[in-house]
Amino acid sequence: MSLLQEISKRKTFGIISHPDAGKTTLTEKLLLFGGAIQEAGAVKSNKIKKGATSDFMEIERQRGISVATSILAFEYKGKKINILDTPGHKDFAEDTYRTLTAVDSVIVVIDVAKGVEEQTEKLVEVCRMRKIPMLVFINKLDREGKDAFDLLDEVEQKLGLKVVPLSLPIGMGSDFQGIYNIWEKNIQLFLEEKKQKVGETIVINDINDSSVDETIGEKAAATLRDELELIESVYPEFDREQYLSGDQQPVFFGSALNNFGVRELLDAFVEIAPMPQPKESDLRLVKPEEKNFTGFVFKIHANMDPKHRDRLAFVKIVSGTFKRNENYLLVREGKKMKFSSPNAFFADKKEVVDESFPGDIVGLHDTGSFRIGDTLTAGEKLQFKGIPSFSPEHFRYINNDDPLKAKQLAKGIDQLMDEGVAQLFTLEMNGRKIIGTVGALQYEVIQYRLEHEYGAKCTYEPIGIHKACWIEADEKSDEFKEFARLKQRFMARDNHGQLVFLADSAFTIHMTQEKFPNVKLHFISEWNNAK
Repeated sequence: MSLLQEISKRKTFGIISHPDAGKTTLTEKLLLFGGAIQEAGAVKSNKIKKGATSDFMEIERQRGISVATSILAFEYKGKKINILDTPGHKDFAEDTYRTLTAVDSVIVVIDVAKGVEEQTEKLVEVCRMRKIPMLVFINKLDREGKDAFDLLDEVEQKLGLKVVPLSLPIGMGSDFQGIYNIWEKNIQLFLEEKKQKVGETIVINDINDSSVDETIGEKAAATLRDELELIESVYPEFDREQYLSGDQQPVFFGSALNNFGVRELLDAFVEIAPMPQPKESDLRLVKPEEKNFTGFVFKIHANMDPKHRDRLAFVKIVSGTFKRNENYLLVREGKKMKFSSPNAFFADKKEVVDESFPGDIVGLHDTGSFRIGDTLTAGEKLQFKGIPSFSPEHFRYINNDDPLKAKQLAKGIDQLMDEGVAQLFTLEMNGRKIIGTVGALQYEVIQYRLEHEYGAKCTYEPIGIHKACWIEADEKSDEFKEFARLKQRFMARDNHGQLVFLADSAFTIHMTQEKFPNVKLHFISEWNNAK
């Protein structure tokens, strides 16, 4: 098969939502319909002891939340689908932002009862900024929830999207009867007694046909006709070009837990979602169909298999063909590397692959060479742009709780920071280490993983820091020297040796900017530019 054919087969997307909207359950059901797994394990249900396929860290199973991005792939209707299931919990938002740099489109999951929630707004904003095509799935229709049209309005207003409904629920909660699929013009019935099975699908050639009344009852049929008329008059027709340019968002309704509306979503997705897209680098736009391989690391995960202390760097392939045992250039280090056992992910299994193509995600075994944002190429010295690191919200001193394990602690912290779990700042004045995180829950994860994966114990101590500001200034200037002298207690270096000012309040930042106009303070550090 030619490179172009391989590219046209691939669809790589992320699933984003607020915690508890049913994102991991939807991922499971997509795998189920794709034939990649035989039985779905509901994340929260104690009846099924299996646990969700995509949640592999012990702490995730205990809490029923996803804290790491999982990569899952399956074949469906001749297409290779790569799903990146992201953490919904806001404490792990940074992992999600980075994952969004590796997807070509996104499915946004919204809870029918709660509507649009805060975390969804932030993530959708990132997608809108990057013009990533979005598809909306309104979930949990078997529960009482908001009216379908109220929800569509809310999605438009709160998320700033232009929606086009491609399916419509018939009733809701206890009256829920099924879904009218506008995209395929059929009705799918919801059979309560077959909760884990999908009811039959009835093809409708004419919505005014009397068979519709017989199937769902006269009252529901009359409502459905009115609603379809309303949709035709209010919403535009679906336009794939507009969807691909990020200007229109199709909406599907369903219940992932009950396998309902998931196949419709998947069928439409396979047809309309974009192929792997070009990506901007510091030199030029890199296109998937180019002959030479390029890719970038958007995630690093240590110890995926507790029996082997392994680290996997997840690489999104941007162009060309990635081949096993070939030499590739790690641009930041300027050194050649080859990989004897690159992994691909198929449902919950990893397997060694000989070659991979644009849109695919490969896991490369890493001995500590990689950082998030690294670019790999066949030899060209270019860097991909746009993997940000945000200023953390929480800061704590980290202390060693077991003096005999100082080495393990240092190694554990280094590896977890390379993974992007949190950020490490080392004070210039006394070398004390401060850990900065987006959310407080990450401290628990770090403590848990240091102890269980590295055998090191740590404690934390509070510190009054408001924001970490990356400094851009002429370090030889008198103004900078004066700034550094006055603020020496708050000066630190990040993981990559960049100078950071740890400000104790918004007022301090404001005063500093007034007093030292040539010392620029940034709240985002582009990891790619890290020297």
